[in-house]
Amino acid sequence: MRLHKNLVLAVIKILDGVFNQDFYADKTIEKVLKLDKRWGSRDRAFIAETSYEIVRWKRLYLEIADVKKPFQYKNLWRVFSVWAVLKGVNLPNWTEFQVTPKRRIKGKFDELSKIRKFRESVPDWIDKLACEEIGEKKWEKEISELNKMAEVVLRTNTLKTNSSELQKILLNEEISTETIIGYPDALKLKKRVNLFKKESFQKGLYEIQDASSQLVAPFLKIEPGMKICDICAGAGGKTLHLSALSKNKGQILAMDIYKHKLIQLKKRAKRNSAFNIETKLIENNKSIKRLKGKIDRLLIDAPCSGLGVLKRNPDSKWKLQPDFLNKIKDTQLKILKQYSKLIKENGKIVYATCSILPSENEHQINSFLKSEEGQDFKLEEEKKISPLTSGFDGFYMARLSLK
Repeated sequence: MRLHKNLVLAVIKILDGVFNQDFYADKTIEKVLKLDKRWGSRDRAFIAETSYEIVRWKRLYLEIADVKKPFQYKNLWRVFSVWAVLKGVNLPNWTEFQVTPKRRIKGKFDELSKIRKFRESVPDWIDKLACEEIGEKKWEKEISELNKMAEVVLRTNTLKTNSSELQKILLNEEISTETIIGYPDALKLKKRVNLFKKESFQKGLYEIQDASSQLVAPFLKIEPGMKICDICAGAGGKTLHLSALSKNKGQILAMDIYKHKLIQLKKRAKRNSAFNIETKLIENNKSIKRLKGKIDRLLIDAPCSGLGVLKRNPDSKWKLQPDFLNKIKDTQLKILKQYSKLIKENGKIVYATCSILPSENEHQINSFLKSEEGQDFKLEEEKKISPLTSGFDGFYMARLSLK
């Protein structure tokens, strides 16, 4: 691999934003990639993938480089040089690389690789908590899998096409895909490409959605014509899937506390031709009272630690704090108790998270079922999706119904 200075400078700029200014990696990368229209697909791939990889292995690389926040530009160059040396990339004769101790970098890497928190590049408190909750042996395997780059998976919009037809359309756009056993609407890209400018995407023939995430909407067991509520809809990935499964019949009420996410959902729904979706901003408890006992199916895609999706959001492990996790657990149970009142007779609830921690998953369900609000409910089925065994994101989902 030959390094080009303008591309390396772009990576350094991204690292400055993520490490020094605590910006989100995906948004920072997206912004930087717009700076030079001359960059081709390979250039853009180098910038994005290198940046994500350095963010993913932040703790290990910083320890080897012997640098700490706040990072001066020379420190960020040292971090980049660690990545390059460990990747076997030949360093050009640039001023920034004049003093690069290659042997010391490799020696330090071998030394730190014996210690899990450095080898897997994870904060002490997350490492300790995960060991306590799922066991050390399982955590070692799971975090190793979560440190791999996420594959790009599409969900076919069955309101407009089917997976076999979509595969042909994509092939005409020079995009090769393969099906995934057990995921009827999913197609996995064989090679990463920029999909957003493709005609097939702009026509709403598919959405980018991890394979594990695609299991949540079907788990709700919906039928066309039902009144469905997605209470933590966000930008609507699962809402759109619910619309496709309902064949645009009935009503889907997508609710969230963030207005900008619902605005994005409206745009996506239009592109998908999902016409049975209505968005509603949660501002107070009035919405709960008006919908009490009127909902056939309720999806609670609860806010969580996101430890099951570190493949695609590697910077989240550096942003996550113990206080936030404790607060979010309280919020999860509060949402379950509050919104379970919406369910009508014979209705069902699916509680889902993209976490692998039992304290956010089955423990929350057990607490709810023992509570006054949950005493009339029973657990029908639960599903735990391991990143290690699935190769995709980690998810938990539980389906509840009235007794």
